[in-house]
Amino acid sequence: MGDAHRIGVIGLGVISRAYLDTLVGHRAVRVTAVADLDASRSAAVAAELPGVQALSVEDLLSSPDVDTVLNLTVPAAHAEIALGAIGHGKHVYGEKPLAAELTDAGTVLEAAVKAGVGVGCAPDTVLGTGVQTARAAVEAGAVGRPLFASAVMVTPGHERWHPHPDFYYTAGGGPLLDMGPYYLSALVHLLGPVRAVIGASSRRRTERVIGSGPRAGERIPVEVDSHVSGVLEHEGGVLTTITTSFDGVATTAAPIEVHGERGTLTVPDPNNFDGEVRLLELGGAQWRTLPPSSGYVGAARGVGLLDFVAADVQRAPRASGELALHVLETMTALLRSSAEGRRIELSTSVERPVPVPLTPPREWR
Repeated sequence: MGDAHRIGVIGLGVISRAYLDTLVGHRAVRVTAVADLDASRSAAVAAELPGVQALSVEDLLSSPDVDTVLNLTVPAAHAEIALGAIGHGKHVYGEKPLAAELTDAGTVLEAAVKAGVGVGCAPDTVLGTGVQTARAAVEAGAVGRPLFASAVMVTPGHERWHPHPDFYYTAGGGPLLDMGPYYLSALVHLLGPVRAVIGASSRRRTERVIGSGPRAGERIPVEVDSHVSGVLEHEGGVLTTITTSFDGVATTAAPIEVHGERGTLTVPDPNNFDGEVRLLELGGAQWRTLPPSSGYVGAARGVGLLDFVAADVQRAPRASGELALHVLETMTALLRSSAEGRRIELSTSVERPVPVPLTPPREWR
């Protein structure tokens, strides 16, 4: 895609600051424009960044000074903005999920192929030293042949800290669609794509109480299942049990564990870039922590976009639209399986992304 890509950012909510901290001043990209439905917000952000224009969404999508659109809008708008960028011949990289609906996500990728442009999508946390070191250990045979894995995410619900948590409990929300992209992207890196799923879910509470902010004490309805469990059948035969829940207080379970014939590996929280990778070998007396051996060191939000821009015909983007589509189908299939009470085979697959070599900050920042 070339060296110095010009980036236009659409959607200037809280997450945009983390991206801008990584991208502004980077040698390989240049932020040229920002846009938000709130024009005053885009004007304020542009005023802080020399050489950056505040544009309307429509003008940014058509701007000749933008090569890649960074789509940080709400999930419901992801597909619309992506298709707008593609329609103007621009690459697009977005926050997860790729789209709110699986059919829309497929439409985005089809349009990109026809237009000859690229699509990338978060999460990029799995490109840090945490998941990448764990992947390197598995591939080096640290646990022997992988047999099964587990993935666990348990919280008491975001309403305890989020002042406006309604969207977590409406269509498109819930623990799986909110946090699942991190865990499933990590699992594809570790064990390969998924071929079929079996799911079960529950909704034991019909309302939640907001715990902070101006609406503290207000009750909000729960319209989606707040606990989702399932079994993933990976194409290589490994089975992963997954639990994502807004119904528990806490858990002592490792975020991800990979169990093999010769050992067990614990993988750190895939919502973070780094963390301890621990190994207990068969017959061993204690766990040992593995030093970072792979991944972007000291990575931060936006490293996936830098990786996307640096990709070429020899190497596909690691945070790709194809991976995001497969992850989205896996999640929606788990929810369908729960609702229909049956095993569901997936229609998508994806090549495992190329591993990230151990890359110090001076080489990627």
